[in-house]
Amino acid sequence: MAKQNKPRRPKAEPPKGFRDYFGTDVTERKAMLEMIAGVYHRYGFDPLESSAVETLDALGKHLPDIDRPNAGVFAWQEDDGDWLALRYDLTAPLARVAAQFRNDLPSPYRRYAMGPVWRNEKPGPGRFRQFYQCDADTVGASSVAADAEICAMLSDALETVGIPRRDYIVRVNNRKVLNGVMEAAGVLDPSDPEKFETERGIVLRAIDKLDRLGEGGVRALLGAGRKDDSGDFTEGANLTGLQADVIMAFMEARRDSGATTCARLRELVSGSQIGTEGVEELETIAALLEAQGYGPDRIVLDPSVVRGLGYYTGPVFEAELTFDILDEKGNPRQFGSVAGGGRYDDLVKRFTGQAVPATGVSIGVDRLLAALRAKGRLGGSEKGPVIVTVMDRARMAAYQAMVGELRAAGVRAEVYLGNPRNFGNQLKYADKRKAPLAIIQGSDEAERNVVQIKDLVLGAKIAASASLEEWKSQPAQFEIPRGELVAQVQRLLNGG
Repeated sequence: MAKQNKPRRPKAEPPKGFRDYFGTDVTERKAMLEMIAGVYHRYGFDPLESSAVETLDALGKHLPDIDRPNAGVFAWQEDDGDWLALRYDLTAPLARVAAQFRNDLPSPYRRYAMGPVWRNEKPGPGRFRQFYQCDADTVGASSVAADAEICAMLSDALETVGIPRRDYIVRVNNRKVLNGVMEAAGVLDPSDPEKFETERGIVLRAIDKLDRLGEGGVRALLGAGRKDDSGDFTEGANLTGLQADVIMAFMEARRDSGATTCARLRELVSGSQIGTEGVEELETIAALLEAQGYGPDRIVLDPSVVRGLGYYTGPVFEAELTFDILDEKGNPRQFGSVAGGGRYDDLVKRFTGQAVPATGVSIGVDRLLAALRAKGRLGGSEKGPVIVTVMDRARMAAYQAMVGELRAAGVRAEVYLGNPRNFGNQLKYADKRKAPLAIIQGSDEAERNVVQIKDLVLGAKIAASASLEEWKSQPAQFEIPRGELVAQVQRLLNGG
């Protein structure tokens, strides 16, 4: 008789690119989302929850690879032939909602949304396929006052969650200005937008690599190309020296103030209608922010910002943390970008056929949490619940009465529900739960109507460093009348 194979046991691990979040991770994220939501709410934005699943038609052309509808996203095909996918951001669902309910929603419509998004991309260190975003958008406002407001709100949100001024900067640019520079450099023909498309793509990628490659590396990519340290060659845009000079001058156009930066940009886009329009928009944004007290210590105009320029149609902005952290090799490096956004006036048009202006920002919550932990501003051990131990199974109702009183007073508490036979295991459980206190009442204490309170935090400190005399003068366990349980627990938890 053939030997039957045992059923294969599944691996007890999440899929690649996914992870589990426990205790402190979840509560810290929840607290951060609540703080950011408070800022958004203060600015007059309303919450919106949309479906985690959208049709691929609704997600639209901004998929990583529209020729392969299941590439870049987690997608599947229904029996009727329709393709569905998990959302890869929170903006595409907003465009669908704004179009679907355009007759019911106020215009402009101001909303914020928070939740997980999914990207079917190759995972790596610190790069996951599921992560949280925290967005705020204004749909239906064509004035760049809406863009300035988003930048101010982003600045306020960063400071509210614990990033002080000088530790971050919000950088602002404009797609129209870059188009004007491309026109001045001879790689954009307004009468034929598809002409020089390959060259423009190379130029955009080169600008985006300025921090990593430096001026020499970027200039090489603007020219014939660049060979990296490994010997790999990257094809360049093959611009002439004069064309490359225009691009490099644009990247170096940032000055000490928004006014002087705009004056330099106006010189570079001279003769370009779209470029001049972009400079005027930046001047308006700078003036509006200055009027509200958002100076260059918080928000600056920076022509080197090129994020998502194939997606955005006007102003773009990016929040960057400026402090150093240590990388895997112990070398200091700047943490980098934690939020970004811009104006996207064409997204809702896909549904309605009519131009609908929109602008917004997305905060990468997981990256922001990682940055705060790296600076030691988060990651402290969270207090667990007060543990009511079980000395006598027959008295479970009495223990439940204790925990009920504590909860009614707002104290986080639980009764030990494991096997109570070994009291040491109960204390080990309390230690794993990071419990600050343990409540003990055996038959002797019950007869005398008292309880014992064991201060687990103090006990750990005493065990680690105190002398015998100090231990005697500060006992970590003491007896109180049963009627004083709630008051004494509150006193200890409040540091009394």
